[in-house]
Amino acid sequence: MSPHFSHDSNLAEVLNTFRSNLRKKFECLYEVTSNKRNPTLLNEIYTELYITESESGEISNEHEVRQIETQSRRTTTEETPIKCNDIFKPLPEQDKHIRSVLTKGVAGIGKTVSVQKFILDWAEEKENQDVHLIFPLPFREINLMKDKTLSLLDLLHLFFPQTKEMEIFSDEYKVLFIFDGLDECRLSLDFHSSVRLCDVNESTSVDVMLTNLIKGNLFPSSLIWITSRPAAADLIPSECVDRVTEVRGFTDPQKEEYFRKRITDESLSDQIISHLKSSRSLYIMCHIPVFCWISVTVLERMLSEAERREIPKTLTQMYTHFLIIQTNIKHHKDYEKKDEDMIFKLGKLAFEQLVKGNVIFYDEDLRECGIDVAEASVYSGLCTQIFREEFGLYQGKVYCFVHLSIQEHLAALYAHISFTNNNRYVFKPGRFSKIMEIVKPKSSEQPSLSELHQRAVNEALQSKNGHLDLFLRFLLGLSLESNQILLQDLLTQMRRCSYKKEKTVKYIKRKMNENLSPEKSINLIHCLNELGDDSLLQEIQRYVKYGSVGWTKLSSSQWAALVFVLLTSEKNLDELDIKPFIGDENTAEEILVKLLPVIKETKKLQLCKCHITDEGCVALTSALRSNPSHLTHLDLSNNYNLRDSGVKLISDVLKNPDSKLKILKLWGFIITAEGDAALTSNPLHVKKLNNNVGDSDVKLISDVLKNPDCKLQKMELERCNITDEGCVALTSALRSNPSHLTHLNLTGNNLRDSGVKLISDVLKNPDCKLKILK
Repeated sequence: MSPHFSHDSNLAEVLNTFRSNLRKKFECLYEVTSNKRNPTLLNEIYTELYITESESGEISNEHEVRQIETQSRRTTTEETPIKCNDIFKPLPEQDKHIRSVLTKGVAGIGKTVSVQKFILDWAEEKENQDVHLIFPLPFREINLMKDKTLSLLDLLHLFFPQTKEMEIFSDEYKVLFIFDGLDECRLSLDFHSSVRLCDVNESTSVDVMLTNLIKGNLFPSSLIWITSRPAAADLIPSECVDRVTEVRGFTDPQKEEYFRKRITDESLSDQIISHLKSSRSLYIMCHIPVFCWISVTVLERMLSEAERREIPKTLTQMYTHFLIIQTNIKHHKDYEKKDEDMIFKLGKLAFEQLVKGNVIFYDEDLRECGIDVAEASVYSGLCTQIFREEFGLYQGKVYCFVHLSIQEHLAALYAHISFTNNNRYVFKPGRFSKIMEIVKPKSSEQPSLSELHQRAVNEALQSKNGHLDLFLRFLLGLSLESNQILLQDLLTQMRRCSYKKEKTVKYIKRKMNENLSPEKSINLIHCLNELGDDSLLQEIQRYVKYGSVGWTKLSSSQWAALVFVLLTSEKNLDELDIKPFIGDENTAEEILVKLLPVIKETKKLQLCKCHITDEGCVALTSALRSNPSHLTHLDLSNNYNLRDSGVKLISDVLKNPDSKLKILKLWGFIITAEGDAALTSNPLHVKKLNNNVGDSDVKLISDVLKNPDCKLQKMELERCNITDEGCVALTSALRSNPSHLTHLNLTGNNLRDSGVKLISDVLKNPDCKLKILK
């Protein structure tokens, strides 16, 4: 309990009530499938989300699709994480007061859950007890005050009636304001306005109040925490923010931790994890907690059913199954026509609000789409009431879909059904500002689903913040026959249509040849994946294997597309040769950096004759350290500029007990005794070593061969200037530990009869496993 309240029993009681109310509000996760009598408690399944401080400290409105793909490939070794409860605490090397924090992250990544966890730990008196009061003010709720004039004190009394008995603005109180969801803000936040507000009792518009509070003119001693999707983050000027953080979602181990906490049946959780891992694109998406939740909801139901159906493998399939499950919650029987009508109306609401950029809507919005406001609450798994009338701020209800991606899926379903059932396009050529009216093709026109898709592609590409990207992916995915069959379980009146995807695929690939941003290219690749088309992947794989004229001049967007296609391929990336990528525009070091995410997943890496330097080894070892259990074969032969320092970096990686490197080729460049000492200090994983050594280096290798834990099976020492002196050390090692080496190549060395006799004596040992001797 705060010491500032302990002297006043009444205030202490008020504070306890305040904490208790916050605890009740935030202790449960919103789970549409859980029993209200037995809700899911946040602390029972919470997995610490990965939050980092922005490297530049600057606010960025980087496109969300781009962030989803890049963040899923970052590793904890590259950045310093910040615990949720420590976001106002300077890092050890920092010496600054942090008043305002902006936390950004893509939709569903866990910004609101982080806020919820922070508040709950405070309310339960576990963390941040130097803070006396926390006021959570989501922008969704503040939007309802858009046209009102009131003071900051009035606002807090309205949202938190208990505070009427407190001296909130006393200097002895440390107060935190949390503004969640800046991207949902509908206020005009003008930080360049000359209107200055300093009095907490002075009435003004809410937007003026907020800008002055954030700028520090109003209540400057308070702390400010704002969360936002990246596209809206730059609404707050950099000078108003002391720290910019990002929620990066789950790492791979955290994904499994979440699934095991969420599902108590260990066998079932194993099945779900195994299935998601079998689909690389789905598993990458699982770094977003909301997608984990949707996946668990679907797979838990499907894998536990007596009659198994085909398990979803694409984003569209997953969300369509989720829609079916939520509708089944309402009716545990066959769907009625009125339910089908309601789904179509919800789809219309989703589409029209998505077009306007709205994620919240009101009674009149529902009525305009023919939705009975009383009946809408029945579909709580899809659309939920988010604001309580008891505040008295709005006479009516405020609604939203439980997640933006669900709104995007329903919007795509509406666009698809409008075409298949009514031969109507939901938009016409041009910007979305012109497409609110449904346009029916002229009687002379032959309706074409491909034309609908091409129009949707154009509209998505014109969108600056990418708010139609996921909608486009769902729209294309719903056209596949397998998904149309699935939808008929939900919408018996829906008509199926024959669809040949080739025309759409050709159009998308043509668009990708235009000067698109990396994020647009990546989203179009997603679209091809949803259509089940792997022609682009095959083209890239052919290029990687055989090379192609002109590909060394890839644009940044093509590089992004290339990396993403290789990573999300359902086929394992067994071998990668970077030589075809090297040209006048890109050095080997630059290629290693660009392909780093792919290298982390590669089993065999060919770097022969790539002009790798010690600098290139820095990038290479970064990949090996972050994922040491993947690479089994590394060929660094004939890289004449590689020196001891680069070899030492490689040797440090080999010391990792998780390393699975079995074949290491180092032929064709000079390594001194110092380099070999580092390399052979712990080669417990390497089974084949190809090296350019001399007598002194053979002695070092021999010492390692004596180690009973040594796994070296094949050693290529061709033309290494080894003499009989070197053979003495080598054969001594083989006599002391003869049971592992099976292949030894000594061709082209300066051996004489005495050296050959030493080798022959070793072969007489019955324990010797040497099978091939050259």
